[in-house]
This record gives sequence, C-alpha cells and structure tokens, in this order.
Amino acid sequence: MVPRKISEPFYHGRAWQHTRAAYIKSVGGLCERCLAKGIIKPGYIVHHKHYITEDNINDPNVTLSWNNLEYLCFACHQEEHFGSAEVTRDGLKFDSHGNLIPVADSPRG
Repeated sequence: MVPRKISEPFYHGRAWQHTRAAYIKSVGGLCERCLAKGIIKPGYIVHHKHYITEDNINDPNVTLSWNNLEYLCFACHQEEHFGSAEVTRDGLKFDSHGNLIPVADSPRG
C-alpha cells in the first residue's frame, strides 16, 4: 500500500479527479463486479486493478489508464483488499482514503 503522504496529492489532483469522474460515468455508476453477476448495485470507489505503489504512482499508464480501473461497491472493494474477513466492527468502515469512519457518515464515490 502506498503511504498516504505520497498518495494524498495524487488522489486530490486534477488529473485523478477528472479521470475518476469520467470513468464512473462511463460505467453508469454501477459496481462492475456485481453487474457481471447480474446484480445491480451502485459503485463506491474507483479501484486500481494493478495497485499503486511508490514506484508507479507517477506513471499515468498505471494511475490514470482506464484499463487499470474498476468501479466497485464497498463490499467488492473490501473483498478485494481484505478477503471475506470482517475488518472493522459494526457501525464502522473505511472511506476512500483509508480512514475509519462511522457508516452513517461515509461518503459515496
């Protein structure tokens, strides 16, 4: 996982914000993995299939390429990173920046 001090500027940058918004629109705002199973569920986070690292964070072929992106619902994203194990206690979850937050306060997208 990329340290937050390195990834924070990227995720707040204009290039990522534009790419993220355009990608979500291109997939209709739905979780791609659920949709592949015939389940209609809103997406939650744009996931990098090839994870971003300190070595590739400045490579737009990794960070901004639509071929490396996937829009996932919260459950599919958690499954991707943590498997099926419960990683938080009831009423808490991680936001798109890895911060632990109450479920009611969670941002979408």
